[in-house]
Order: sequence, then structure tokens, then C-alpha cells
Amino acid sequence: MVSALAYGNWITHGSQIEEQVARDCVGAALDVGITTFDTADAYALGQAESVLGRALKATGVARDSIEIFTKVYWPTGPNPNNRGLSRKHIMESLHASLDRLQTDHVDLLQAHRFDYEAPLEETMRAFDDLVRQGKVHYVGVSEWTADQIAEALRLADDMGFDRIVSNQPQYSLIWRVIEAQVIPLCEEEGVGQIVWSPLAQGVLTGKYLPGDAGPPADSRATGPEGAEMNWLLRDEVLEPVQDYAALCREAGYTPATVALAWVLRNQNVSSAIVGASRPEQIAENARALDIRLEPDFVEAIEKALAPTTLADPGFTFSPANRSEM
Repeated sequence: MVSALAYGNWITHGSQIEEQVARDCVGAALDVGITTFDTADAYALGQAESVLGRALKATGVARDSIEIFTKVYWPTGPNPNNRGLSRKHIMESLHASLDRLQTDHVDLLQAHRFDYEAPLEETMRAFDDLVRQGKVHYVGVSEWTADQIAEALRLADDMGFDRIVSNQPQYSLIWRVIEAQVIPLCEEEGVGQIVWSPLAQGVLTGKYLPGDAGPPADSRATGPEGAEMNWLLRDEVLEPVQDYAALCREAGYTPATVALAWVLRNQNVSSAIVGASRPEQIAENARALDIRLEPDFVEAIEKALAPTTLADPGFTFSPANRSEM
């Protein structure tokens, strides 16, 4: 069981915001009923895990009342073995993550991407060993294709390994790639989606305006990760988003809460990851849980955003988009 909204710290903890603000955001997440916290070994080169570990400890929250998720794959150091899904890196990375998070186990360990170099059996066996050792409760993946997920499930069944229980893909009103192949497979196999970027990296809030004005000074687009948003910051995307935002406001909602409520309508979505640079953003996001979107309204907002929608399962990330998630 996970909370419908998960708190993620991809570009905030250890990077974008001060540690006290991070602690305040974690406290705000707990206050609105968020119990699921998602991070990764590579975020801020481990600092994101450290900040989250300290923040959770400072709240005094009981360990068995929350779920801590982390990931392994992206480089965590300069050496060739500091990356990927080899047994060596999985084991070393997980133990370092446990130290940083100040816990003796994580509830979910996720393969942050598919590793074309490490044998899948080696990866799955290492994950299974960690489960049997009690250091990991469940295993999942992030941004794997339907074929890759299916092969991992087949291998787990054949070898008696613990099966994948989750996938962490990008999913939003603009990015609907998983609907064609990943979701049908996962529904059939009992794999849930823990989706990242449900607000399309903030674009679906409506705060990024078309034209030459440029993004707001304190926005993600002006930070170190701003280059990853270039595909979203084109007028061809921002103009339909303004039409979408107008429909949301006319209905009495904020664009952000509608975007989150829309993602959560999908029965295969177990949780949507939200980040925050201010505690009040958490309370705003939580309002999405009280929204019931009527079919006519859903049709209208999807039609408004249709020119921006990416739904081709063959689409692949450019190197600039590799950091998350």
C-alpha cells in the first residue's frame, strides 16, 4: 500500500533548496497524509538521500508508517563499476543508500533504467538476494519498456525470484507514451505505476507563458536542469497549455490539481510523485485528491492539449533527459 501522492526529491534536496526547507517540505508531506517517499542514489550524488534521511528522522515518524523508495543504475562515482545493474554495483549502492537514509531497509528498490550490458539474470538475482536478506521489501523498475518488463517477469517466474511490483515512468496529460503498451501489460501482470513528472516538469501549472518573456526567474527551467525542459518550452506546447489552464480555472480548479487528478484517474497508477520547493506546494497538490473530474471536462482538457500530446511508445529520451527520475 502506498499513498496516492508520493514525495520525490529529484532536483530539490541537496541541490535546489536549503536543508531546513527540505525538512519543512517533508513535514508538510506527512501532514497531508503522504507516506511514500521516493529518491535515488544518483540524485545530487547521494546528497538527496542524506537530506531525506535526516528530514525523516527529524520528524520522529515511525519507520513502519512510511515507505521509502530508492533506485540504482546511474553513475554514483568515476569508476566503471559505479554504475549500471551489475551485482557489484547493486549491492554496493544499496548499502550506501541505507547509510545515507539512516534505515536498515528500503521498501522498494528500483532499477533506474534497463542495463543493456549486465545480464538480466544477474540483476534479478542480486535484487532477490537483497529481498531475502531483509534489506529490500519489494523490487521495481523505472522507464523500462513493456518487452523489458515482460522479460523480467518471465525470468522471475522461471528462477523463483521475487517479481517486479512496480514501474516508474513519466506520465502526464502531455506525455502518455505508457498507455499503448506498458499499462496493458502491467494491468495483466499486477504491476503498478509510480509515475513521475505528472505536471510535465511544472509546465502543466500554466506558469510558463508562450512568447519571448522567458521562464520565471525562480522556476526549474532557469536551474541546472533547465536544458531538459527545452522540448516542453516551445510555443507549440505552451499555447495549448494556456488553453488547458483557462478551462481548469473556469471550472474552479488550478491547472496543477487537475493534472494530478487526471493522472490518478488511471486505475494502473498507484501513486504520482510530486516535488516541492516550498511546503505550501504540498498542500496545494494534495487538493487533487478531492477532485472528481467529470467525463465532459476530461474530454475538453484532453482536446485542448491534443496538439502537444506524445503517445508514441517508440519515442526515446535524448541524453539530456536521462537524469530522472
